[in-house]
Amino acid sequence: MSGNVQKFFGVKMKKIIFVTLCIFKFCLLFAANAKYQSEEFNLNVNYNDQLVPGDAVFVRMAISTPKSHKRSKSDNEHKASLQLLNEKKIVEQAPFYQIGKTKKANYVEMLCGIPLSWWLKDDNYSLKITFQTVGKEIKEFTLPVTFTLRQFPEEVIYLDAKNSAIKTNSSPERAAQIEKLNAILFTTMPQDIYSLKAFKEPGENLRYTANAGDRRTYSYSNGKSSTSIHYGNDYGMPVGTTVRSCAEGRIVMAENRISTGWSIVIEHLPGLYSLYYHLNEVNVKEGEMVNQGEAIGKSGATGLATGPHLHWGVRLKGQAIRPEFFLDDFTFDYLSGAK
Repeated sequence: MSGNVQKFFGVKMKKIIFVTLCIFKFCLLFAANAKYQSEEFNLNVNYNDQLVPGDAVFVRMAISTPKSHKRSKSDNEHKASLQLLNEKKIVEQAPFYQIGKTKKANYVEMLCGIPLSWWLKDDNYSLKITFQTVGKEIKEFTLPVTFTLRQFPEEVIYLDAKNSAIKTNSSPERAAQIEKLNAILFTTMPQDIYSLKAFKEPGENLRYTANAGDRRTYSYSNGKSSTSIHYGNDYGMPVGTTVRSCAEGRIVMAENRISTGWSIVIEHLPGLYSLYYHLNEVNVKEGEMVNQGEAIGKSGATGLATGPHLHWGVRLKGQAIRPEFFLDDFTFDYLSGAK
């Protein structure tokens, strides 16, 4: 990395972040901004600079070509990747993908999201963007971040004989169901861009009964127990309550499973999925498109459930993310210059 780049993203970055946070503090509490200019391209980067266990990091990058630059066909052909580093060790990484359509011939926007582990510890982290216009020199940029610790509550779930049998089921059928779901959730298709909007909760007047990240101990009817993390939010609601899509997307699963009962999975962005479990009724089919707020099913108590409720989860690159993270403008669509 050149000295100029280091200086820009190091010393001068604080002023840029301060201005951005002041301007957008009412709509984007976590938005940070950085800019880089060269003779060949200009970068405008928006990202959330707060690392919180169980959340995610999204970076939206706008690339434009200066008017003074002699354009070529490859000027809008870019490759970029995002890395979360702990010192020099790669913690997570993912490629950027192009988003949106614009009439501007010299303007391209790209987006990337990476999950943050529930077990993330306070340490020396940074974000690194590797960027290249096809056929030209590779550039690297470092973005500063801060770490915020999150405490997760602990709870004990007492299971009757029926639910104990479901939780400990090791049948080939359940193993095949888990394998099928994981194959979906770990699939990233760069062209599958259905929604850049903030999510909405999957119902009205929701009553939380459990949160994503809760540390759970399951106490079985035979006296044994096991521990795990709860990978979504639970909302207590009567059987038959309407469940709605949190965002526009494509139905990639709608079926009855041993552990989660009647279940729906919706793809929203490359590698980003929402999940709806324990339903009593499913009103969509695989392959269908749904709009934000569209009724997709009815709540129930199917599968491993101690009572009527909806389990709503979100996965990014296969990893569970706290759903509330996506209720903000996580793709920085409000700040987009493509409109």
